[in-house]
Amino acid sequence: MASSSAKGEAFSVSRLIFVTGGARSGKSRFALSLAERGSFRRRLFVATAVACDGEMRRRIRRHRKERNGFWLTLEEPLRLPERLPASHLRPGGAVLLDCLPTFVTNHLLARRSSDSIRHRVRRLLARCRRPGVTTFLISNEVGLGLVPENALGRRFRDLLGVVNQQAAQAADEVYLLVAGQPLRIK
Repeated sequence: MASSSAKGEAFSVSRLIFVTGGARSGKSRFALSLAERGSFRRRLFVATAVACDGEMRRRIRRHRKERNGFWLTLEEPLRLPERLPASHLRPGGAVLLDCLPTFVTNHLLARRSSDSIRHRVRRLLARCRRPGVTTFLISNEVGLGLVPENALGRRFRDLLGVVNQQAAQAADEVYLLVAGQPLRIK
């Protein structure tokens, strides 16, 4: 009886897990491994990338193969949270969003204001906070590098820094990956 109650409690609590780090630090692999160890009834992988050239198309194909059919994939560069299927936002569901920087970039290139983008991210975080849903958000830590030489690059870096702060503040757990090694910071 206690295990049934504990399982019921597990599916009534929402969790937000934020994973950040540098490029090629192992963020996606780490988040996928965390999610695949869970006993989720439904898994939704939300890909924000746009296949704009041959290299990106190959990368997207490779990432699809890595998920081994464990995941339903939603490829959505702009219309989040609206396009998140309600069927995966019910108790026992997992959502993995890969990745916030590409989502922010897509909106910047669509000429959205910084305020509009931050508002959309707030709505996305709220939509994923459903009872019993675990959400994994992946982002890059871009504030540790050089100052970008152009205005758009600086705007992206600054906006992503604010978006990352929003996500980390809302998160129950935060991990920083360095050279494939996770460091739990919250």
